[in-house]
Amino acid sequence: MFLSFFPKPKLFFLSFALWALVCVIGWYTKIQDLGHLLSLGSVFGVHFPDALSKGANAAAQAAFASQQKTAVDVWLYQYMAVCYAIFIGVWMTFGGQKWAKWSVIGSGLIIFTTWFSVQLGVMMNEWYGGFYDLIQKALSSPHSITITSFYAQLSTVSIIVFVSVIVSVLNNFFVSHYVFRWRTAMTQYYTAKWQQVRHIEGASQRIQEDTMRFANIVQGLGVSFINSIMTLLAFLPILWSLSSHVKELPFIGEVPQPLVFVAIIWSIFGTVLLAISGIKLPGLEFKNQRVEAAYRKELVYGEDFEDRAEPLTLTELFTNVRRNYFRLYGHYLYFNVIRYSYVYMGQFVPLIALAPSIVAGAITLGLLNRILNAFNQVEGSFQFLVGSWTTIVELLSIYKRLKAFEAAIDDQPLPSIEETPTA
Repeated sequence: MFLSFFPKPKLFFLSFALWALVCVIGWYTKIQDLGHLLSLGSVFGVHFPDALSKGANAAAQAAFASQQKTAVDVWLYQYMAVCYAIFIGVWMTFGGQKWAKWSVIGSGLIIFTTWFSVQLGVMMNEWYGGFYDLIQKALSSPHSITITSFYAQLSTVSIIVFVSVIVSVLNNFFVSHYVFRWRTAMTQYYTAKWQQVRHIEGASQRIQEDTMRFANIVQGLGVSFINSIMTLLAFLPILWSLSSHVKELPFIGEVPQPLVFVAIIWSIFGTVLLAISGIKLPGLEFKNQRVEAAYRKELVYGEDFEDRAEPLTLTELFTNVRRNYFRLYGHYLYFNVIRYSYVYMGQFVPLIALAPSIVAGAITLGLLNRILNAFNQVEGSFQFLVGSWTTIVELLSIYKRLKAFEAAIDDQPLPSIEETPTA
């Protein structure tokens, strides 16, 4: 599944995780402070500002902070580009895999695009803060702002939206080709071993359909997971700083960094709850694929042989299909009760946590919006398993089916689930 497309898969993914960790730690501990020495932003007119003099007024401090942030962001883009170039260059040189252009360069491009999309989300969060403060000013003091200033503020988001649309469209187009190349690599690998795997039930379906679904789901989950990590790295410091405006939690009292505390506890609770309630689903999905394959196989035989696909046989096979589907529906019933209850209740958790601060008037509307958005981003990152559990269940069932191919190719015994009766 991975060996057909990625160079030395275990080493490749492990090295990426370690290199990413080194790059992140390096940035926050030392590298970001070297921007005034190493950044090429000055070539494009982006300079690190000179240090403020003592007693600088509020306007000067705001201008300094804005210029400093822009210069650091430009320096960060350069640093990320260098990190990606080093990793990709090493694996392109020593990987020795014929699909390396797609698996190495393509993966790097997808991850970089994901990171850039997260940065656009951070920009949107900052814009919403200023925009809703403007709305609060207009609502609390009628005619305190002009319609021109309102539209001017609203128009500033157009550049972020335009870039987001372009990035999303181009990324989806590229990902489609990326997934198909991965499917092609798996298909070529398995068809070359056809005589070793042809006896496995539903072998044709596993090559034709499961390879496509596996590549598509792994890519989607992988990007979602990386997006969650990058979102956490981007928004956790924001939520941490915004937590200084919230002094206490209802029913608990004062807690250090209360918003971060609530996001972590609520996310852990949901992840554990859904993992326990959905533990039987992967096996049921796998068995469902088996009975579907048996039914489909008999129908295909019936196209070529008159003595196959008789009504009694098809009825029995379809009864197996129905029995497994009904069993699956029953298990999904209680799983969805728990999942949807958790999701809908989660919408009100930040409002409950912010209740004392809202009642006390300690935060503005713009600040409230920024807190809610940052909280949802951090909470969503911690809840990767919660949001992806049904997809993970589907992936595990496909993995079990393709794993039988791996066992047959390597002359290993088939997984025990392959030995159980179809029904």
